[in-house]
Amino acid sequence: MRWTNCLVRRPVDGRRHPGRGFTLLELLVVMVIIGLLAAYVAPRYFAQVGKSETRSAQAQVASLSNALDAYRLDVGQYPTTEQGLASLTARPNGSTRWNGPYLQKAVPLDPWGRPYLYKSPGEHGDYDLSSLGKDGQPGGVGDDTDIVSW
Repeated sequence: MRWTNCLVRRPVDGRRHPGRGFTLLELLVVMVIIGLLAAYVAPRYFAQVGKSETRSAQAQVASLSNALDAYRLDVGQYPTTEQGLASLTARPNGSTRWNGPYLQKAVPLDPWGRPYLYKSPGEHGDYDLSSLGKDGQPGGVGDDTDIVSW
């Protein structure tokens, strides 16, 4: 009796696993199931991405509003439309009471890559700060809704 390979039993024809493997039909069924799952999950995932961009814009507007309020406490007025949001990070010309920077980093773009709109004095308050949403047009619903400070 030979003791080499006594734990491995091989069939006489030399194949390791006869009859094992997947048929083409089984592979196609698995691929269809994966495709159906992806079709169900992908829209829900991308809807969450849109909501997170909107929440990010709302948080940035709130942060910029806080920085504008701190600027007003030091200088006595909000930056003019011409001075813009850049006055939160760099001293505007002629401002002696500026005690900034009021933001740790440069003024961010909105989550869709466009600058925030700033107007002072504003139509809705001392200043208007807004983003036009995903579509870049005034108004809209869902992801296209404008994000505003008022």
